[in-house]
Amino acid sequence: MHVLTGGVVADVDGTREADVAIEDGEIVAVGDVPDGDTETDVSGQVIAPGLIDTHVHVMMDGRADVSTIYDDSPYTASYRAVANLQDAVRAGVTTVRDLGSRKTLALDAGTAVDDGILTGPRVLGSGQNIVMTGGHGHAFGCEADGPDEVLKGARQQLKRGADVVKCMATGGVLTEGAVTGSPELTEEELRAAVSAASAKGVPTAAHAHGDEGIKNAVRAGISSIEHGTFMDREAAEMMAEEGTYWVPTASALVNIVDNGVEAGIPEEAVAKAEDAAGRFEHAWEYALDAGVDIAMGTDAGTPFNQFGDIPRELELMVDYGLEPDAALEAATVNAADLVGRGDLGRVAEGYRADLVVLETDPNTDVTAWQSPTAVFADGERVD
Repeated sequence: MHVLTGGVVADVDGTREADVAIEDGEIVAVGDVPDGDTETDVSGQVIAPGLIDTHVHVMMDGRADVSTIYDDSPYTASYRAVANLQDAVRAGVTTVRDLGSRKTLALDAGTAVDDGILTGPRVLGSGQNIVMTGGHGHAFGCEADGPDEVLKGARQQLKRGADVVKCMATGGVLTEGAVTGSPELTEEELRAAVSAASAKGVPTAAHAHGDEGIKNAVRAGISSIEHGTFMDREAAEMMAEEGTYWVPTASALVNIVDNGVEAGIPEEAVAKAEDAAGRFEHAWEYALDAGVDIAMGTDAGTPFNQFGDIPRELELMVDYGLEPDAALEAATVNAADLVGRGDLGRVAEGYRADLVVLETDPNTDVTAWQSPTAVFADGERVD
């Protein structure tokens, strides 16, 4: 048994003095705990849950033009995924959900982490995105048209071991020719994907920028709306009523707008991102007014959106209106609920020992996440 001594625990249940004992990858005691076989003195520091990023792409590396990776060999893609995952876990991100990579890349990476072959965060994956023919993300997605084809595509990903089924409900910023807010998969097609996933007890996610696509996804029973950039008040109220999570991915939009064409991002992508930026602020207003549940996700891998910078997403969420403790909730227990893992996101007995040691209290200082002094992933300290 290893014990973290002398510190303060901070999670969604508040901030309090407590030691933390971990054994076999699990938190076995919090509070006054017996002496451990080994101990780490964290006096004056804060023990918090590891972060959960519910939207990443391990095949991408933050380069300005993502289209330049599509012709890479599977081996090159695998090396890139390894580097991304190592960067993420060293930054205190102990679980990621990959929402679209080539074939089984992310699923295989998750198995490698579970088997101890690879040091990284726990990886939950969707396999390939389900996308209409020629739609957003088609270069590495599973193209499907009509409910029957979507149903089969979803079942194919589940057969591969997908932890979530991801669909493209609208166009997007980074696919040439795609109209960002325009509906792509129909409500009936999205329902087919939900039907396949629900039969396996697996959540669903919909890439959806435009309000019509968002509403189609909510009516279809999708678990989470990814991006939600053009969300209107009606869409927000629908999401709140149905309990649909919102994963805003502020990092994706901000990094494209801040870096621009001068940094090598394609002109079309920059123009679409700049057009979306003002609407995104209104989406936050509507979501917060309606009480939409929010889970943290970054879209890591998109331009200048590095895996090592994932903790900055919490600061951006605060910039858009969340309080620091609400950002913590979004990145821990809400994210854990969305991905279907009730054993993640708290510093509590019976939870997995995914922990970060911080200099300040993240319940009051959202920047605390950006410089962890120690990271434990499934009980193992990350070097």
